[in-house]
This record gives sequence, C-alpha cells and structure tokens, in this order.
Amino acid sequence: MVAKKPRIVIIGAGMAGLAAADRLYTSTISKDMFELCVVEGGPRIGGRINTSEFGGDRIEMGATWIHGIGGSQVHKIAQEIHSLESEQPWECMDGFLDEPKTIAEGGFELSPSLVQSISTLFKNLMDYAQGKLMEGKENSEEVNFYRLVAKAFKVCPSNVGGPGKLSLGSFLRQVLNAHWDSVKEQEQIEGCDNWSTKLVEEAIFAMHENVRRTCTSAGDLMNLDFGAESEYRMFPGEEITIAKGYLSVIESLASVLPHGLIQLGRKVTGIQWQREAHRSTENGCADRPMKIHFCDGSIMLADHILLTVPLGVLKAGIGSDSGMFNPPLPTFKTEAISRLGFGVVNKMFLQLSSSHDGRDEDCNKFPFLQMAFHRPDSELRHKKIPWWMRRTASLSPIYKNSSVLVSWFAGKEALEHEALSDEEIIDGVSTTISSFLSQPHKQSSSSSHEQCNGKVNSLGNGDENGVKFTKVLRTKWGNDPLFLGSYSYVAVGSSGDDLDILAEPLPRISTLESASSPPLQILFAGEATHRTHYSTTHGAYFSGLREASRLLQHYRCVGV
Repeated sequence: MVAKKPRIVIIGAGMAGLAAADRLYTSTISKDMFELCVVEGGPRIGGRINTSEFGGDRIEMGATWIHGIGGSQVHKIAQEIHSLESEQPWECMDGFLDEPKTIAEGGFELSPSLVQSISTLFKNLMDYAQGKLMEGKENSEEVNFYRLVAKAFKVCPSNVGGPGKLSLGSFLRQVLNAHWDSVKEQEQIEGCDNWSTKLVEEAIFAMHENVRRTCTSAGDLMNLDFGAESEYRMFPGEEITIAKGYLSVIESLASVLPHGLIQLGRKVTGIQWQREAHRSTENGCADRPMKIHFCDGSIMLADHILLTVPLGVLKAGIGSDSGMFNPPLPTFKTEAISRLGFGVVNKMFLQLSSSHDGRDEDCNKFPFLQMAFHRPDSELRHKKIPWWMRRTASLSPIYKNSSVLVSWFAGKEALEHEALSDEEIIDGVSTTISSFLSQPHKQSSSSSHEQCNGKVNSLGNGDENGVKFTKVLRTKWGNDPLFLGSYSYVAVGSSGDDLDILAEPLPRISTLESASSPPLQILFAGEATHRTHYSTTHGAYFSGLREASRLLQHYRCVGV
C-alpha cells in the first residue's frame, strides 16, 4: 500500500497564502512530497490586494505602496516580472504629490510657513516615537524639541512610553499642549475670519493625525500603543507603487501552481482539530487529524492547515456564536487575538467632470488639497459638511493632472461611508469642496509674515457650482465577511509579543503529550503575524515563507 502524502491545505489566496504555496510547490526537494491545496472563500485571488481601473487609470482598491524598495522581496518580484513600468497611467505614478494647497474651512488658504511649522512638529514627534530622531546630533532645534517632550511628561524623554502603556494619541496631544504653553499668547490671524493661530495649528495637527489613522488603521490614535511604534520597520529607500498593479505580483506567485491547485469560492465555516491525543478513523483516514467544513456542506481532511485569513476574521471566529474552531482555540491564542487591533481603512475615488478633468487649461487643474477643519464642536463649522468628511485629511488627484481624485477614511467614518449611496457621497464631497474652493476671492495681505493668503478662487471658470463629479468608486473592507477590516495594529494593552503569539502553530509544542498529538495542525500566517512588518504586503509575504519553511523543516527537507 502506497503511503499517503501529507496534505497541506492553505486557507486564503492572498499574499501570505500564495507565498507559502509557491515556496512549498517549487522547492525542488519537496515538489512531489506534499498534497497541496489552496482554498479561497472569494471569487478571486489576491485577498487585500485588488488592482482595478477607474476613469481610465489603474488604481489599487487594497494594498497600494511598496514601503521602501531596499531589501523588499515584493519589489524584487515586481522588478523580475517587469511590473514597474507601464504605458497606462496608474495611481501615485509620480510618488507622493508635492506642494499641497492647505485651506482652512471657509476657504482661507494658509501660508506654507505656518503649515510647515506645525507639520515639522508632528513629523518630529512621529520620528521620536519610532526611535529614529536626532541620533548623534545636537543643535538648538533638537534640544528645544527634547525639552518640549520632557515638559509634556515631566520626565526624561527617554522614559516616555514605559510601563504606563501610553497611547500614541495621548503622546501627540500632550506634547502639542506643551507647545502651546511654551509660546506667546495666541493671536487672530489676519485675513482668516474667526481663525486664531492656535485653532489653525490644531486643525493642521488634526489633519496629520487623520493621515496617521489611515496609515495604521487605528480609527482612534488613543487606541494605538506608543511603545510598539519603535518596533515597526520599513525598508530603506523610495516608497513606490506598482505600475502594472499589485495584482501582477500575486498573479506571478500563482502562475507556477498547477491548474486546480487553487480552489475559489470555497468559504470555510469551521475547522476541527485535535487538542488532545486522538486519531479520527472516519473514512479510513486515520492519518489526517483535521476536518475543514465549507459553506456548501462539503468537508476536506488535512494533515496541516495554514490559516492566512485576516485578523478581523479570526476575531469573529473566536466569538462564542461563531464556533469557527472545534475545539476552541486555547486561551493564550484567543487573548492575543482579542488584544491586537484591526481597523477599517477605505479609499474613495471620484471622477471629475470633463470640464474639470485637469487636462484642460491650468485653471481647471484640481490641486492636492489638504483640508483644515474647525473642531467638531465648534460653532463656526459649516453645518452642511458631513461629519465623515471632517475626518479625512485630503482630496487629491491620484497623480499629477489626473481626472481621478482619491481620499482616505479610517475607523467609524470608513464604516459610515460603506453604508452611504453614491449620490450621498458625491453630495457630501461637493458640499465640502464648495466650502473650501468655491469662495469669492479676497485680496490677501502683502506682508511677508502673512499666515493666511485670503480666500481662494473658485476652481475652474467661475461656475457657481464649482467642481462637479460624475461618479464614485469606494472600497468596503469593513463589512466584507472575508476580511472584516483592512489591516492590523498594536493596540494599547497589547504588544509585539501578541503578534508572535498569533504566529505560533497549534498545538503548542510545549503541550504536546509524548508527541502523540499530531504536531503543526494549524499554522498561522498573514501580516498580523509579523512582529516588525505587520500591516504590510511584505510582512504577509515573509509570514508565508516562514510557515512554509516550518513545514519543510518538519519533514526534514534538507537545504531549504
């Protein structure tokens, strides 16, 4: 009787799952050693990578950036498959748009010097939190910055973020308050009705906080752990997007797998595994300790399951009503899953009408617009601007002169956005833009120290209605049952240790009884299992390779 090959079932055909499948299948020593299968609940491969098109341009509905090209395997693959160049326009093809136009609510354009001042403070605070500020340097600006941090916490700055479990949001706001305490009395800004220096600085600071919320997926920075910021790593070098789309990398990984190895539309509803030493003999498959239950009622037996579903699905799967795991996952695993954060980040793409498509005369080009809003509780706020627009930082062309605009939303407003109709979104954005760009011109001061350049001209040819949008496309990651969110973050109360715990296979090696419980039954991969590169595609990629290597080493595949 021919011995059965170990059956490895990878759940999820995203970056982590396909990286693992590629590694297991293409290993020259083990190619014929395993019975390999990838099951995907949705109708496509890619997971949180989803390249699409809108308004004639290539866009990313999910993962967008390669965060540093130095040492990035994702960048290396994109280079090898010639995906970094394309004749078709694509999102962020010219990198991060520079020279933003920052406008305060009511249509007042703020001077670059005022914006730069508070933006530099925010950047320094983030560099400090990430442990990369002022290493080996000393000058008056740096000394003043350290004094400001020390004043905010009344401690040596190096002790900030210790055992007290400080949040990033609290850190940022405490130093901002210390900044205000250290400056002279706030003055009204000439040319900006009802805007004082303090109110403008707070609005700009909040704008940067909103950017940070989308970068981290933490809907509230008060929930984001300060200490973990210094553990997060990016690759050195330029941050770029992929000209032919992130999906081209996914398709490259999948292309080496034989037809039929990836099964789409196979949504998993339950996983049975063996915490105790016990061997099932059903169907004569005594050597396959696990069962995977699918939504169509079918069952698949497996020796090893590599689970690559998003953290949001795991959070739902450990709930008492879900029963995804039988028996339930051990406490050490469920507690780590519960402590870690998993947020919602959505993108909104808008198509400009042809008269404002940025391909006409210069006056019709839409700017990289940064929006400084009044506080939500301010009586001065424009009552018709929807609350969800007040939580985004910018609206800008996806590349210079594109007719497609993009804006980012995180947290509660991202979920609210998913429930709105296209008409409600276009109306809300139009109302907001009208407040910022469609104001009558007001002569600005000629002073070299001006902080407000007066009200801006209408965009376009003076049309009373200002900018017009023809259609909208937005992502809906929060309510998609296959994702239930966008990416992970280290929440207050959790730490990098929880990311490591999430990565541990089951059953835990230390609890195996005389090696009688089948080892490596459930393995975990995905961006939320990588301690230093969580929330990124390369973190997901590395995690897939890690678990593939774990299985190869388990079967003593030499030289892998």
